Amino acid sequence: MTPAAYRAQLQALLPPGDTYPRHLAAFWTKLLDAFAEEYSRFDERTEQLLNEAMPGSSLEVLPDWERLVGLPDACSLELANTIAERRQNVVSKLTMRGGVSRAWYIAFAAKLGYTIEIDVFRPFITGLSRCGDRLNGGHSVRHTWRVRVIGPRYIAFRTGASQCGDLLGKITRAEDLECQLKRRKQAHTNLIVSYEGA
Repeated sequence: MTPAAYRAQLQALLPPGDTYPRHLAAFWTKLLDAFAEEYSRFDERTEQLLNEAMPGSSLEVLPDWERLVGLPDACSLELANTIAERRQNVVSKLTMRGGVSRAWYIAFAAKLGYTIEIDVFRPFITGLSRCGDRLNGGHSVRHTWRVRVIGPRYIAFRTGASQCGDLLGKITRAEDLECQLKRRKQAHTNLIVSYEGA
């Protein structure tokens, strides 16, 4: 609320009569203006702190959110330069659930801002494979899978989310995605990351 609205509320609490005049030059009005300014400032600050309660809109306490979830870590130390990227890393860490399905990895990459396709390799086996199937190699390819990153990730400058000094637009290689996938892949598998349209 504005200071004028707070002043009006405070004046409404005063008893009626000439002892407490309501005109702007009166001593009581000036005293109530001082209180109203502080109430208004406090009200505005409270609204700002509501934004800090969620990591996706946090600015002042973003370092505390990062400390809470263990950031920066090996996968994000050099990569998160802008406020938007740092917020995205915190939200990603807080909302992360594990999985090993193709759909989970695709959804995980989408949270980081990437579109991917996954190819799982298997050897050509007589009796199971058909004519026209890829040979792919011997049994060593049985636990190999490839993530194809479709296009680069583009991060745009956004009013209210970015700050002075951030680039107007940033195209990045999927280093953070590669690191996260290598960390989250099954231990016995081999991961290949390739790029298309980058």
